[in-house]
Amino acid sequence: MIASNIENVRRKKPLIHCITNVVVTNFTANGLLAIGASPVMAYAKEEVKDMVRMADALLLNIGTPDQMLVEAMILAGKAANKAGVPVVFDPVGAGATPYRTGISKRILDEVNITVLRGNSGEIASLLGETADVRGVDGTTALDPAALAQKAARAFSTVAAVTGEVDVVSDGNRIKMVQNGHPWMAKVVGTGCLLGAVISAFVAVGDNVINDAANALATYGVVGEIAYESSSAKGIGSFQEAFLNGLSTVSDADVKKMAKISSVEPR
Repeated sequence: MIASNIENVRRKKPLIHCITNVVVTNFTANGLLAIGASPVMAYAKEEVKDMVRMADALLLNIGTPDQMLVEAMILAGKAANKAGVPVVFDPVGAGATPYRTGISKRILDEVNITVLRGNSGEIASLLGETADVRGVDGTTALDPAALAQKAARAFSTVAAVTGEVDVVSDGNRIKMVQNGHPWMAKVVGTGCLLGAVISAFVAVGDNVINDAANALATYGVVGEIAYESSSAKGIGSFQEAFLNGLSTVSDADVKKMAKISSVEPR
């Protein structure tokens, strides 16, 4: 099986159905367009089942949750499962409030998730482990590789635990990605857009753990390149440079700069 890359995405132009939060809708759509994918933001429960059947992947992001949105996510997720469309789930802020944690667990119970992407605090909270989640930022003292492997096994998915070092596991294999730059955390929406980029890579690939790792590495490489070209100007210029980088980064850039390593299963 061959893992997907940025040029696969640009060539195949996957349609990504995003049910995401109101804070990042525009940034997510522009980011998907930048990598060559096609975004559609459809939230009404009356149409999500029809829309997701046309899509190549579905992104569920609970950044600004309400009950109607959750119902739409579950309808879309079940329709995606039935149609064989991969589902990426970002449990934003899980662990911050019982409501968000409950929503996340319900989605994991009712929808077969292809990739679960979250920070270490969010993933630990879903596993019932000790975590510190304040708003949408979360941490835990647990080893991220062990956490990713445990989450993958618990939820029968590929788990991507993101942080200073990103870790991806399918429950057996573990991959670590050491790309990115701290300024990525200073722009609202970069974390949420990552879920959409993972969706696009998974949509055109056939090896989920490698597709997710490649998406993380590509995204991190773009962050590094964007910082180099904008650091003297500031965060606003970094955001612009980041979107530009998503549209111009090449597979050659990623192959040269990617830091992906395999870890022995725990």
